[in-house]
Amino acid sequence: MAGLASLSRLPMRDAWAIQAGQAASPGFRFADVTAQAGIQFQHNSGAYGGKFLPETLGAGCAFLDYDRDGWQDILLINGMDWPGHKKRRSTLRLYHNNGNGTFTDVTSRAGLDVELYGLGVAVGDYNNDGFPDILVTCVGQNRLFHNTGKGTFVDVTNASGLGKREGFSTSAVWVDYDRDGFLDLFVCNYVKWSPEHDVFCSLDGKHKSYCTPEAYRGQTCWLFRNRGNGTFEDVTAATGIFDSSSKSLGVALLDDDQDGWPDLLVANDTQPNKLYRNQRNGKFKDVAVEAGLAFSNEGKARAGMGVDAADFENSGLPGVAITNFDNEMVGLYRLSGKEFEDIAAPSGVGPASRNSLGFGCAFLDVNLDGWLDFAVANGHIDETVRNIRGNVGYAQPPQLFLNQRKGSFRDIGAEVGGGFEQPKVGRGLAYADFDRDGDVDLLLTTNNGPAYLYRNDQVSGNRSIRFHLVGTKSNRDAIGAKVRIFAGGSTQLRMVKGGSSYLSQSELPLTFGLEKRDRIDRVVIDWPSGRVEEYKNLFAGRCYECVEGERISPQDGY
Repeated sequence: MAGLASLSRLPMRDAWAIQAGQAASPGFRFADVTAQAGIQFQHNSGAYGGKFLPETLGAGCAFLDYDRDGWQDILLINGMDWPGHKKRRSTLRLYHNNGNGTFTDVTSRAGLDVELYGLGVAVGDYNNDGFPDILVTCVGQNRLFHNTGKGTFVDVTNASGLGKREGFSTSAVWVDYDRDGFLDLFVCNYVKWSPEHDVFCSLDGKHKSYCTPEAYRGQTCWLFRNRGNGTFEDVTAATGIFDSSSKSLGVALLDDDQDGWPDLLVANDTQPNKLYRNQRNGKFKDVAVEAGLAFSNEGKARAGMGVDAADFENSGLPGVAITNFDNEMVGLYRLSGKEFEDIAAPSGVGPASRNSLGFGCAFLDVNLDGWLDFAVANGHIDETVRNIRGNVGYAQPPQLFLNQRKGSFRDIGAEVGGGFEQPKVGRGLAYADFDRDGDVDLLLTTNNGPAYLYRNDQVSGNRSIRFHLVGTKSNRDAIGAKVRIFAGGSTQLRMVKGGSSYLSQSELPLTFGLEKRDRIDRVVIDWPSGRVEEYKNLFAGRCYECVEGERISPQDGY
């Protein structure tokens, strides 16, 4: 009887679910709105049978408000056919958010109808003119597109000093590492590879297969300092970043030692991960080994793919997630003292991810309960894998781990609807509140396949508050700023950051779930410039624009 009495206090559908031995409703549903939104995209890996290594990596995606109309637009990166095997023309795609649930393809109009073998994307206002610029990482020459503020972009790769650097670049992130108010650029590179120096690898000694990264030499990441005049200088060696053994696929911004200076976590494939701690003098030091992030608990370098960093325990400290190969599990780390502890196994994330190959990943509060959940895009690298291992497929279901607090997560990917649970060859993953209803929606890319846009529909009545930061003395995007909210005795921390996930970038505005609360007690903003601002008694259901040193102003709705 006591059990029935407690059930009576739950919503009817949740009570029946629990009586039936099922978990309660997660409080939201996904709807696949890709088609109705007008997103028509097909990624081209260029695969023709030659089994070139870049074909396995896929491409990323980004949310950005390129025209500053208050609505998040979508950028999808694309590859192209290899020379000598030309069959079609494929370019990246920019979709303008119409503000009514639909998007318009403005790629050609925006000047982005360009063929390149693109992989990753990083969005940032590098010249502080108020309009976001786009860096596309490529096989070959990376490309920097300057936003004119008139709805168009101009290729400034050579003029900016980023030209004449051929590589195999993957993820990238804009970061003001020296805190001078201008965004610098960190670029991951994978291995030394070109079609002319492609290695023959085979599983049976006869037929060519995709090589593992062990077949190639590593390549250093790059760091470019923003001179403040529209140009960049290569400071890779001078800052201590140079390391030709790295095989880097993902990078995340964090402040692991809580000193107010941005640090960088790099996920490496078959090589130790790197944690570049900012020395506050223009240099970095790799402290990944002593911090406990370089290797697995067994002391092995794993196949690091995607990465994200966030305070998923509401402890005020950053946690870390790194996706890895199948049979390796996702790494989920909490900061304990000065070291990170991998809690993937006891948290539930590890066992549930063991048979998946993870790429894009992100911490996000998908049900607006004030605790960050964790999403992963999964998919293997070779379509023949199904013939090799019985427990692994090429297309794999993405996963969504609901934060159950106290270091515990539950995979609810099969419960959220919208076809989210259908197997996909997942790669990039990003989130944004594209429809401005106060919750965060998901964008997922697949290798040699379509992109998927999942709208988040709340059914629990939970509310949120959002903040859009504008730097004045700090970089205009306020990348590196920390925002803490205090409400009802609880505290949440978020950092404004680009990069993370895998080859992708989520929106810059911050979303805090508030459950049923209608206001927060206060918000404290730590700007990259060192300025600290505090505002009190702010209302849920709004997005506040915070201009450094000037004002905080509520927008109409989200």
